[in-house]
Amino acid sequence: MFFRLLLLFIFVPLIELILFYQIGTKIGIGWTVATVVVTGFLGAWLTKLQGLKTLSKFRQATAEGRMPHAEIMDGLMILVAGAVLLTPGFLTDAIGFCLLVPPIRALVRKSLGHHLKARVQVTGVMPDAQKPATEGRREDPVIIEAEAEVMEDR
Repeated sequence: MFFRLLLLFIFVPLIELILFYQIGTKIGIGWTVATVVVTGFLGAWLTKLQGLKTLSKFRQATAEGRMPHAEIMDGLMILVAGAVLLTPGFLTDAIGFCLLVPPIRALVRKSLGHHLKARVQVTGVMPDAQKPATEGRREDPVIIEAEAEVMEDR
C-alpha cells in the first residue's frame, strides 16, 4: 500500500508537470492558467450541485428505510472529485469531471463494489428494512424506572 501511494504521489505530479509544459507551449501560459482557474471554479460549482443531489437521495433512502449504500459511495466519489478538481492540473481535472458524471460514477461504484465485496463483511442488518421509516414505531414511549445516587468526590 505504501509503495502504491508513493508511486501515486510521484507520478501524478510528474504527469501534471509534463501536461502543463506541453499544453502551455501550445496555447500559452496565460490560457493555461486561465483554464486551470476556470476548471477549478466550474468543478467546485458542479461538485456542490452533485453533492446536494446525492444528499437528497441519501435522505430519501433513509426515510424509506433503505440502506443508502449507493448514495454513500456516490458521496465519497463526489468528495474525491471535488478534491482533485481543486488541485491544479489537467489529469486530475479529467478524473474529477469524470467522477461527476452519474453514469461514469455508477460504473466506478459497480467496480468498487465488486472489489470491496471481497474485502468487507457486513455483520448487521437494518431492522425492518422493507418497511418505511414511519412503520413499526411505538406510539407510547418506553418508560424505564431507575434510581440514581450522587457520589461525592473525596
